[in-house]
Amino acid sequence: MKKKSIFYLLFSIEILLNSILFSQTKIFQPSEKLNKKRIFIASGLISYVEIGSFGGLYHVWYSENMNPKFQFFNDLGNWGNVDKYGHAYSTYQLSRTYANLFKWTGITKKKSAIIGSAIGLGYQTTLEIFDGYSNNYGFSWGDMGFNFLGSFVFMSQELWLKEQIFLPKFSYHPTEYAKLRPTILGSNHIERLLKDYNGQTYWLSFSPGSMTKRTRFPNWLCFSFGYGIDARIVGDKTSYLGTDGTIYRSKKEFYLSLDIDLKKLPIKNKGIKKVLTTLNYLKIPAPTISIQGNQFRFYPIYF
Repeated sequence: MKKKSIFYLLFSIEILLNSILFSQTKIFQPSEKLNKKRIFIASGLISYVEIGSFGGLYHVWYSENMNPKFQFFNDLGNWGNVDKYGHAYSTYQLSRTYANLFKWTGITKKKSAIIGSAIGLGYQTTLEIFDGYSNNYGFSWGDMGFNFLGSFVFMSQELWLKEQIFLPKFSYHPTEYAKLRPTILGSNHIERLLKDYNGQTYWLSFSPGSMTKRTRFPNWLCFSFGYGIDARIVGDKTSYLGTDGTIYRSKKEFYLSLDIDLKKLPIKNKGIKKVLTTLNYLKIPAPTISIQGNQFRFYPIYF
């Protein structure tokens, strides 16, 4: 779990980088032509962030758990594959961030998408290789498949749709299950945000107004489809016996909700729009229908 905490720290840095890139300040606007100085800055920044994170990972995690023999680990199905959707989501966001950074240097949108996607996928692949030499894990083809999916979702939209119409998003709410295994699911709010997959939901939002100009549907208003799990206490087990005799049986959950593409809101204030745009990786709380097996449930507001 130390590895996961450091990765999310890196992810926070990426979000900060996005907030800079979306700034309305002239120096942070994309260059109209190739700017070699900016390419040097972008390359140096990426190298600093990624090499620094790899060094930190090795120091606090891998150095104490290294295995001289490369090994594989099949974890498909663990945690209901919510962690796999997390891999796709993270790789998408990394690819998007790096592509925006290279567009800032004056590189064309097409080339920036390819470069950003390659670097984002490359970072995740390096983590998987590290896992392959870890006693506690192993190289996971399942993780790699979803890493590739996240990178592909970003790059394919940039190259063929010319914009990001289908938006991967994330939401979280605290659950009662973390207290059953606090070491694994988290002992405080920050740890639970990272470890308790029961509270994590991964979404794909899209607006009919962005898909066709023949509708008056506002392009900022989205339909959103989500996926999560409930009552998964142990990663590779669908049931769990609590100390009080309660049996917890995990179930997959599917969601239908509304969302907002914050980047397309018709807001004239540039400062407010910049702030909202940097939060576009999060799902907006909204009325939601939950489907669990053959049971339907309505939430007036779902986080």
